[in-house]
Order: sequence, then structure tokens, then C-alpha cells
Amino acid sequence: MEQQFNSAKVEAKACFGDDSMYMEKLIINPKHIEFQILGDSFGSIIHLCERDCSLQRRGQKMLEESPCFSISDELREKMGKDAIKAAKAVNYQSAGTIEFILDKDNNYYFIEMNTRVQVEHPVTEMLTGIDIITEQLRVASNLPLSVNEVTYDGYAMECRINAEDTINNFKPSAGKVNFVHFPSGYETRVDTALYSGCEVSPFYDSMIAKIIVKGKTRLEVIKRMRRALEEMIVDGIDTNISLIHMLMYNKDIIRGDYDTGFIDEKISDIINMYKEVKVVSDDTI
Repeated sequence: MEQQFNSAKVEAKACFGDDSMYMEKLIINPKHIEFQILGDSFGSIIHLCERDCSLQRRGQKMLEESPCFSISDELREKMGKDAIKAAKAVNYQSAGTIEFILDKDNNYYFIEMNTRVQVEHPVTEMLTGIDIITEQLRVASNLPLSVNEVTYDGYAMECRINAEDTINNFKPSAGKVNFVHFPSGYETRVDTALYSGCEVSPFYDSMIAKIIVKGKTRLEVIKRMRRALEEMIVDGIDTNISLIHMLMYNKDIIRGDYDTGFIDEKISDIINMYKEVKVVSDDTI
């Protein structure tokens, strides 16, 4: 422990010129809850509800949803107030995210603040109808936020589509995309730069698209996401589309009963089930 501590101090000093250290409490398999923040130069700071980003593999998010299905309105209000309090403490001006972890007893702990627009911001945009990028540009132009009161109705969910070979330990998959087809329809959004004939490079992050859907209920959202994933086609490279689609039928995920350790704990069973489904699909084709 002492060796690792001193090693971290040396690295911190070399990278940041400051070797100050602090200890964090270890929370095993918590919920990962984050609040979208907007702040302007006129003293206005608001939050746009929370996102549940707990479905992760090796610390990398696979799915995000808003609001969190498993927390109460009282806890949501309390966490939201603390998120705004943290942003006000540093006079924050821009779009950002206050991140917490939530233990099994509903105790929550501050992790960090991301001072940028995150991958999962479309979930919040779908839920609230607020264009986060527009608000960020307004703040950068020294204009006040165009919204002071945030309202939302229903649920929204985002799935990350990655160029990776699920069966072979999620090995990145690069190459030419021969053909691509995106889902469309009511309350469905796709953020991507893919097109038929494009090349997916091996030198960058494996995420190639995001599918975002909204619905009146969480179950409606899940059903809409299933349909969207069924419609999406990426030919020429391997993707995780089928794996994500299969997870949309997992009973624990449907119940919202998952945490940051869910995928890593069940990955072997998930992969074996995926292999069986893939064999059936290939035979059918």
C-alpha cells in the first residue's frame, strides 16, 4: 500500500506539479449516477435531471438512461441540490456533469466533475427537449441560459454502438463499412458519422454510433430500443449491436436491477448466450 501510494505521488508530481493525495472510500458495485449541469456568467446554474450510467464493462459505459428508474423522487431532489451546490462552489459556467456513486443503502458520494459535453448528453436532450450544445454556445458568447426551469416527462435511453468483436474478447474491429442502415421513427435519434463505404480506423475509440429513444414509460423505451437495434445494419465490420439487443431482453436490466459490476460479473454467461443466439441467426440466414 505504501509503495503504491508513493508511486502515485511521484506520477502526480510529474504530470501536474502537485503530489497532494487523498483517500477515497471504496464502494463495491455501486450505481453510477450523474447530473447534467448548465451554468452561465449571470449566476444561473441548473441541472437537467440525472442519468443512470451503471451498465458498464471494464469502466466503459454501454447504456445510459434518464431518469434513474431505481431512485426515489426525494433522493433525486437531494442529489440534484448537491450537484448544483458543487457547481456553484466553483462558479461553474458551461455545460458539465456532476458525478456520484450510489451504494446499496442509498448513500451517495461525489466522484468528479466532467467539465465538458459527454457522450451521453443526447439522453438528457431527448428527455428534456433542451439543446445542451446551444446552451453551451450561449454561455460561451456571454449570454444567459435560455431556460430557467426544467421539465420532463417519460424516459429516455441511449445505447452505444461499438466496432468490436464481442466473441473474441471485444477485440476492436476496423475496416470498410460496405453498407449501413439506421433506425428511424417516432422518438428515435441516431448520432453517428458512419456511411456506406466509409473506413473505420483502428486508431481511435471503437464507438461508431449512438441510438437514443424516448417513451412515456421505461418499458416502452426498452421496446422501442429493441426495434431500433433490429433495424440497424452495419455490414463489413463486427459490432456489438446484437449483444446490446440481447441485453434489452435481460430480466434484471428490464427491472432496472443492475449496477456497475453487473456486466463484468455475468460476462461469461452473457457471451455464451450471445454465441448461441448468433449460431441460430447464422443458420437462419
